[in-house]
Amino acid sequence: MNRLSTSWGAYDLTRFPEHPRDQLRAWSAADAYLLRHLAGEEGAAAVDLSGTVAVVGDRWGALTTALAGHARVPVQITDSFLAQQATRANLARAGHAPDAARLLTTRDAPPARVDVLLVRVPKSLALLEDQLHRLAPAVHEGTVVVGTGMVTEIHTSTLELFERIIGPTRTSLARQKARLVFSTPDPARVAGSAGSSPWPLSYVLPADSDSGAGAGLTVVNHAGIFCADRLDIGTRFFLKHLPRARGGAHVVDLGCGNGVLGTAAAVADPDATVTFIDESFQAVASAEATFRANAAADAKAHFLAGDALAAVPPGTVDLVLNNPPFHSHQATTDATARRMFTGARAALRPGGELWVIGNRHLGYHVRLRKLFGNAEVVASDPKFVLLRAVKGDR
Repeated sequence: MNRLSTSWGAYDLTRFPEHPRDQLRAWSAADAYLLRHLAGEEGAAAVDLSGTVAVVGDRWGALTTALAGHARVPVQITDSFLAQQATRANLARAGHAPDAARLLTTRDAPPARVDVLLVRVPKSLALLEDQLHRLAPAVHEGTVVVGTGMVTEIHTSTLELFERIIGPTRTSLARQKARLVFSTPDPARVAGSAGSSPWPLSYVLPADSDSGAGAGLTVVNHAGIFCADRLDIGTRFFLKHLPRARGGAHVVDLGCGNGVLGTAAAVADPDATVTFIDESFQAVASAEATFRANAAADAKAHFLAGDALAAVPPGTVDLVLNNPPFHSHQATTDATARRMFTGARAALRPGGELWVIGNRHLGYHVRLRKLFGNAEVVASDPKFVLLRAVKGDR
């Protein structure tokens, strides 16, 4: 737990899931800079927060928690299930009622009118583009639009995006390696941007051996999905060696992204039931769109935004397919992979298998051997290794 001090008060904040040994902070200098600006501590007048305040991309709820007592029910819009859960916990810890903020996902309809639009600049420029397009109908001439991010996260392309969709844009001076972005709504630009998002994108995998089990599949990507306009090389390598599920098996595509692994498994075995899980709401929507575009009408599938396998009953899964992330925003960490592996062992039936693709240098085999007592290299190349771990009877 770490404390964010503001002129409005001090807030003890944590990420989700909370872990006592987690050293990663639940807020950044960019969050603190934006809150100081809103409170009038950066040389300009305090921002009027009496209207509808929308907070886009609040990573762990720091902004929403601080604003809950000073804005009229701020609206958080996030692509992250984990961020949404962290926000709920942080609001409760700060003494706020559950309805002190309205929590929406990037797939929900945004507010009809926004008077203050606050944007925590995401890692994905595509996600920022999509969200600005979706919010454009709610922006009016008097809307205050302020973005925030670390200096390394705000690029010329970021500013050009605000400028193109919202209106004239400028940046602040840097403070503690953070910067603010100010956009003045141009009614003509905002009106032209409404409803014109280029997302989602789709493409068809070539019907050749390079696409492996994914050959000929249509892949659908909503904004923010890794490698949205092409198949990433790790997934492509996995598809070349994808295991065939036994008839009627329960398969989980864990960290599903666009769902191509689980979809390929479902197409190869029409009797399988596939559960697609990701902490990104955009990813789950992409996986469902990819599955619907390829699987038979009576194919069985479930789509779940969640924390790894926490919502899957123990001992109910036959096969887990996993391409785990090794970043949490800008931080490099194996915490997510460890949670996925531990959850997979609990969810698998005896004899069930976890198949994991990863960069060679990540050394996932060490963790898997500790958890499962085994880890076999199925295939490898100079960059990737595909591992198989089997749950024993014990």
